[in-house]
Amino acid sequence: MNMIMKVTKIGLIGLFLFFVASLDAVERVEPVPFGDFETWTVRYIKESKLIGGNMRTLYAIAPTDTIHGNKPYLYGQNGNPWSMSDAYAVVAGIHKAAGTVSPEKRGDGTCCRMDVKILDVVVFGFLDIYVLVNGTIFWGKTIEPVTTAKDPYRNIDFGIPFTKRPKYLQFDFKCNISPEQWIWKATGLSPKKKIEGHDECEAYLLLQKRWEDEDGKIHALRVGTAYERYDVSQPEWVNNHRIEVKYGDFTNDSTYKDYMGFVRPCRAMNSKGEIVYINEEGWADADETPTHAILMLTSGCYNAFHGHDGNVMWVDNVALVYED
Repeated sequence: MNMIMKVTKIGLIGLFLFFVASLDAVERVEPVPFGDFETWTVRYIKESKLIGGNMRTLYAIAPTDTIHGNKPYLYGQNGNPWSMSDAYAVVAGIHKAAGTVSPEKRGDGTCCRMDVKILDVVVFGFLDIYVLVNGTIFWGKTIEPVTTAKDPYRNIDFGIPFTKRPKYLQFDFKCNISPEQWIWKATGLSPKKKIEGHDECEAYLLLQKRWEDEDGKIHALRVGTAYERYDVSQPEWVNNHRIEVKYGDFTNDSTYKDYMGFVRPCRAMNSKGEIVYINEEGWADADETPTHAILMLTSGCYNAFHGHDGNVMWVDNVALVYED
């Protein structure tokens, strides 16, 4: 009898401890600022007469506002982490606007639409210049006006200060992906042409531990990685989609792909106000705390000026999930 009572008591204690552990593992979903895409700033940019003099509309994921005039937009205000591929450029005195991100109605609200587009610029009324731009939103800042078409990353400060350790990146999405096994190369410096490749949408969160040396170079170790590509169309909304954040070196994990490593040409602004490369030099320990994070959602997986015109990605309700 005593033995039965002891066993029962031990079982009850174990059940209680399991219940307490379950409470400890409760998840907390933390929406990303402005990640519901319900508010946008609309910008109206007048292009130079040399390229047609059209009025173009650009958008910023930001509080509701309207800006008229060819003014650089100041990203990173009021705790807003988002920048995007929409950009105002002044190259050789010519004013140009490139827009590939826009709000779109979803139910009673709005979502974010990102298009891969070939932008056709007509100079002097007869010279066509083609530039391919992927619709992209990301954490960081675009330094406007963009002053060169040769190196678009020169004007981008990727990432924001970030010291948390989320378990998942979460968002709603759908996408339209061409099955064609070719992409456009359209740099604006030469005629556009088709090359072999398959364009895909991407979503990733990179957690980094950064530091700057005495020469102003930025170094980093990769603390955490959440990364997926979408190679086929998803016509219906997938809600609360999650990508697990893998901490430390996960190159032996079955989910690891080469493009998840240190291959991105990301740059950031150093303490001297210079945009320099982020030199990712290895994997951090799995229990390390990050200093910065780069979150990116994009309709194309290639670097600038390469992709498949017509691919689209829609996203909504971006959040990070934590274990409380």
